[in-house]
Amino acid sequence: LEVNSFYSKAELKQIGFKSVGEDVLISRKASIYGAEKMKIGEHVRIDDFCILSGEISIGNYIHIAAYSALFAGSVGMEVEDCSGISSKVVLYSSSDDYSGDYLFGPICPDKYRKLSEGKVILRKFSLIGSGCTVLPGSEIGEGCSVGAMSLVHKSLKPWTIYAGIPCKEIKP
Repeated sequence: LEVNSFYSKAELKQIGFKSVGEDVLISRKASIYGAEKMKIGEHVRIDDFCILSGEISIGNYIHIAAYSALFAGSVGMEVEDCSGISSKVVLYSSSDDYSGDYLFGPICPDKYRKLSEGKVILRKFSLIGSGCTVLPGSEIGEGCSVGAMSLVHKSLKPWTIYAGIPCKEIKP
């Protein structure tokens, strides 16, 4: 008996996504929270141990590699066509204030927390290298590449290569 490591089309429908296109491969080992708020295009592959949470829109021809996480919350996250998210990438559309002036974490009452929120957008043909962290409100410009292990804390220009902590422009 051979068991496919990806959900079947019927199983994807049962998960309850807002919409899901053709040729979608999502690992059975991925974690999906709030599927009813997620749109998934065509020719999409989401590998093992990925986490998708919140209001997410994924375009066509997208690969999200193993151990990556998209924490979109209610603010949202958009991954446009032909973009790639390498392994161990984390994208946040909200984050606690860790300055020491506030408490943090989802268990703590909201009156003691301060959140930074902003939609995260990966424009067409963008690439996020392995181990990167993308913070709330960041927009990765069309055709932009972000080198491995970089920290993105702002919007990045189209067709430009960035790398570093925090990321800096390397070259067009």
